[in-house]
Amino acid sequence: MVSPMKKGEKRPDTYAKAGVDIRKEDRTIKGIKKWVSRTFSFREGKKGAVLEDIGSFANLMDFGDFALAFCMDGVGSKVLIAQELEKYDTIGIDCIAMNVNDLICVGAEPVSMVDYLAMEETDDEIAKEISAGLYEGAKQSGISIVGGETASLPEIIKGVDGRGFDLAAAVIGIVNKDKVITGEKIMVGDVVLGFKSSGIHSNGMTLARKVTPKNMWMNLLTPTRIYVKEVMEILGKYDVHGLVNITGGGFLNLLRITEHGFHLDNMPDPQMIFKKIQELGKVSDEEMYRTFNMGIGFCAIAPDGEADRIVEEYGQKHGIARIGTVVEGHDVTVIRKGVEIKLERTIY
Repeated sequence: MVSPMKKGEKRPDTYAKAGVDIRKEDRTIKGIKKWVSRTFSFREGKKGAVLEDIGSFANLMDFGDFALAFCMDGVGSKVLIAQELEKYDTIGIDCIAMNVNDLICVGAEPVSMVDYLAMEETDDEIAKEISAGLYEGAKQSGISIVGGETASLPEIIKGVDGRGFDLAAAVIGIVNKDKVITGEKIMVGDVVLGFKSSGIHSNGMTLARKVTPKNMWMNLLTPTRIYVKEVMEILGKYDVHGLVNITGGGFLNLLRITEHGFHLDNMPDPQMIFKKIQELGKVSDEEMYRTFNMGIGFCAIAPDGEADRIVEEYGQKHGIARIGTVVEGHDVTVIRKGVEIKLERTIY
């Protein structure tokens, strides 16, 4: 059984055809940013002054010698898979992972979180399982969950057989201002280190659900890997120029932190779930690498010598390998089985 589709509807071969157009999202964000960025002036000259522009994985607020990092995210349509399979104990891990993996990209240590759970109908058992996942994600990240909000919204939240819910959170972290990582130090010749993913994580689910049979969905529900502890340990020992969460937008995320480009010529063989998505959906290589993590859920950019030492100490332990280099230009090229794949992202 595959995800229900309308009569006569073709199975999508791109994320946009599945219903999620990243390019349109870019345009929407641009409109929101115009207004939101104007609020920065409200904190100028005060504690909490904004340090970065909108568009980073997390933004920073000035508190003297240190900065508070702040971001928020949700789980997306992965909640529909949890509802279909009636398995809710991992979705909370995803919620925390989506946030803390963004937060650490600026070099900040995640500290605390608040969550928001909106349900179609109040269900104690579902909420209990979701909470168990939140606990596990917090344990893996070393954070406290200090509060949150629940809401029953039957007219807004719709799901599978009345089990609909949405889950989102906001996370705060701390970093010394002289330790903030923005990507400005990245240089041509730096090495891209890839951290192995646990699978599909929590991105591209709208496409994945529509091309895979339901008996494969348990693979889609594998929780997102949390990278906090290993990244914090590496930052305490080595010089790292950039950190990137391979989330929505796939490897185009690398372009968010620098004006340089990337040549990825040592990518791992992706897990079977990605091969099945590509095969069943007849999805192009380009679409796969700009939608999914393809086996690499997080990247660190470091000078050549530092990269060697990081791999030597942590490569086997944490699934870290050299996957490419920083190059001139501002695009991403992936080499797969000797074929060059150019990733392009047109912004309206």
